[in-house]
Amino acid sequence: MFGFASAGTETVRDAYRPIRAWLDNSPQEVMETRRRQAELFFRRIGITFAVYGDPDAAERLIPFDIVPRILSRAEWVTLEKGLVQRVKALNMFLADIYGPREILRAGIVPEELVLLNPAYSLPMIGQRPANDIWVHIAGIDLVRTDAHEFYVLEDNARTPSGVSYMLENREVMLKLVPELFRNLKIAPVEIYPEALLETLRSVAPGGCKGDPVTVLLTPGQHNSAFYEHSFLADKLGIELVEGSDLAVRDDVVYMRTTQGPRRVDVIYRRLDDAFLDPLTFNPGSLLGVPGLMNAYAAGNVTIANAVGTGVADDKAIYSYMPEIVRFYTGEEPILKNVPTWRCREPEALGYVLDHLAELVVKEVDGSGGYGMLVGPHAPAATIAAFAAKLKAHPEKFIAQPTLALSTCPTLCDTGIAPRHVDLRPFVLTGANGTRIVPGGLTRVALDPGSLVVNSSQGGGTKDTWVLDE
Repeated sequence: MFGFASAGTETVRDAYRPIRAWLDNSPQEVMETRRRQAELFFRRIGITFAVYGDPDAAERLIPFDIVPRILSRAEWVTLEKGLVQRVKALNMFLADIYGPREILRAGIVPEELVLLNPAYSLPMIGQRPANDIWVHIAGIDLVRTDAHEFYVLEDNARTPSGVSYMLENREVMLKLVPELFRNLKIAPVEIYPEALLETLRSVAPGGCKGDPVTVLLTPGQHNSAFYEHSFLADKLGIELVEGSDLAVRDDVVYMRTTQGPRRVDVIYRRLDDAFLDPLTFNPGSLLGVPGLMNAYAAGNVTIANAVGTGVADDKAIYSYMPEIVRFYTGEEPILKNVPTWRCREPEALGYVLDHLAELVVKEVDGSGGYGMLVGPHAPAATIAAFAAKLKAHPEKFIAQPTLALSTCPTLCDTGIAPRHVDLRPFVLTGANGTRIVPGGLTRVALDPGSLVVNSSQGGGTKDTWVLDE
């Protein structure tokens, strides 16, 4: 009865067969006990998620499901190839639009989508990051359909989050079901911090002497992902800093320490572009470092991810990714895009308005599950309101079909039931090449039939296992 291929079925996928006996022999009360143990673990170590605009749930636990999401090694090999190809194309695209703009001159991507994009950073025009790498850490969101095909749902090339949950989910599962790890060949994810630090150090400025000094720049404890910032800094063994801990002198970034100023070579920033440097961007920002962009332009510090990568997060740009992959790599995309209607185009807008009740509509610069319409589950009044928004500002939206998404077995109050999931693998790109820890963050929609997996919208997470045959 477990390992559902799709909602409403009881087909066991091959990847789930090794743990079917565990599921079959685990009574509901045992599973509930394990769930409470997991929650206690997360609460003790303080894994919380802030929900902006919700004063009653300012800090809460993200629900964790103890039934793992499982991929076979063969599935993972295909995904890995596709992810490497896609991130390579993203890096080449960003280097091009801030440089020669060949893809714009070729008419592959409309100029206005790039040059008038709010995330397009004018100070980055003509800049060349170390090793020409713009996206050092990418989080690519994937979904699988009933037909067992993977699709890219969106690209996260700015400051992708969630990797702390991937690592903590694995630690919890090792504590709860050690017998499964003894009996199955489950690929490790614990190497991620080491791989990330190696990636960051590999892109240090050329004049760096000795081991590069790397820091993680956070907006502070009130940020929704602050737990992850402090968690990663601890795992990497680097300093967690705020803007006030750094200063720029003679185009060099220094960190304030009890032993005096210490030069900083690499900044893993978890701060949006607009707040990085009040002298270049938002002059009212108290979170950034005055003069940081001058140090960056002088080649004295690496910022990961590079400033201006948010263009690649734009959902209208996403719709051109198959063409972008072909243009830069000369290859057919290994991973497919979800079919997408660009509402800025009159013909597409007409179709979307006629079929709103069947489609998912998203803001091109939206994230976190906010500002979107899931037509099949939306009341008539909401659909009518979205129609008005589309007519007023069609360029701000894209639309996609509601795919028949695959599901995974999930522990619910009534037992094991199918729930929709997505997957966010984390792709690291440095001077030493591209690395992907096998697995990623699986997010699960806990409400029956729901397609929205975002933690800010009530979704949960699962451990992701890549099994060797």
